[in-house]
Amino acid sequence: MRLFNMITAALAVTGLCAGMASAETRITYKSAKAGSSYYQMGVELAEAMKAGTNGTVIVTIEESQGSVQNVMEARVRGADYVFTTPPSLVGLAQAGTAMFEGKGDPKFDEIRALFPIPSLTMHFVMSADSGVTDITGLDGKTILLGKGSFGATEGEKYIDLFGLTDKVTIADAELSNAVAALKNGQIDGFVTAGSWPAPNVIEAAASTPVTVLSLTADQIAATKRTMLTIPAGTYAGQNEDIVTTSLPVVAYTSTQMDDDTAYVLTKTFWESKAKMANTAPWWAGVDVGLIATIKGKIHPGAVRYYKEAGIALSDAQM
Repeated sequence: MRLFNMITAALAVTGLCAGMASAETRITYKSAKAGSSYYQMGVELAEAMKAGTNGTVIVTIEESQGSVQNVMEARVRGADYVFTTPPSLVGLAQAGTAMFEGKGDPKFDEIRALFPIPSLTMHFVMSADSGVTDITGLDGKTILLGKGSFGATEGEKYIDLFGLTDKVTIADAELSNAVAALKNGQIDGFVTAGSWPAPNVIEAAASTPVTVLSLTADQIAATKRTMLTIPAGTYAGQNEDIVTTSLPVVAYTSTQMDDDTAYVLTKTFWESKAKMANTAPWWAGVDVGLIATIKGKIHPGAVRYYKEAGIALSDAQM
């Protein structure tokens, strides 16, 4: 009887372990509009999570209308919710200011970071024939900004900031027409923001000689954005580094997510990043240096991974 009880207990433990090993964690990942580069990143991330955890973490991609919506939904979503947004928006939500004025909620204080993803990176793309080599050279040129995007808003801000508002002609066209318009000489350049390498910049550089402008240290300081360097050789004909501005973007969850899940998500992301970069180069732009751009607290589960990996965090992040 004693032997029977011991065997029964052993089988019960074995069954419990097998159940734990086969347990499936489902995550909803909300990032951007379908068809955008950030939506595609979500798809790639979902595939990496499934492969990196042997199918125990399943990520479902959910279309979003933008970062503000992503943050707002943190008020009502549960422990399985992961979303992307610039850290600055989380700060505004927690302070109840700007677009979050009158919409404050204690749930915003429970938002916690996991890991950075590719930053929104400004590209001023000029035809070589325009002769423009720095942003002050936009005087007298025709530029396509597009409409309604971060790049369009940011590009307009820079034009005003550097005293070019009445000196630049803004083309009335969609950004999707930028490469054809540049190639045909209808515009001198266009402004776009996204992860690098940017698909439309790759296309433009492959079809006609272009110059992607760098900003000076003083110009970058004036924009109050984060400096980012695009390595030489990223685009055809680009023989020097491009120094430009960026808006960091981070994957977030909330304190409702348990520590073990946050740990696995963070660990799997960093361990899968190099493989993702082999097929989607924009992941190569993410490194541990971007962790410093996270303003606010990091989830305790993610903190556990960073400590294990020997990655320094600030007191404010823990």
